Amino acid sequence: MLNQIILVGRLTETPKLTITESGKKMINATIAVGRPYKNTEGEYDTDFIDFTIWNEMAQNTSEYTQKGDIIGIKGRVETTDDKKLTIIAEKVTFLSSHTQNDTQKIDNGGEI
Repeated sequence: MLNQIILVGRLTETPKLTITESGKKMINATIAVGRPYKNTEGEYDTDFIDFTIWNEMAQNTSEYTQKGDIIGIKGRVETTDDKKLTIIAEKVTFLSSHTQNDTQKIDNGGEI
């Protein structure tokens, strides 16, 4: 069975890089993804989806993104111990950035 998901949305906060006890780099963050249709009140709803990024992708994401930036995530879905779904990012694409060079688009597959 295939377990793959692709999401595009805005970061709800600036990603903070943490180092695990084993020395691995990681980011736990949330992406806001708008729904493509209106609810009964005539407004678009937004889903907030947690995701995790590891190693060099985490390092690059913490350096080149901040709250409000649009990113694309390709990854897999995992269930935590408390039955909550989370996304494990396998590839992150920076689609917009508020850094000094707004026109630069970086495709972050672990390298720049």
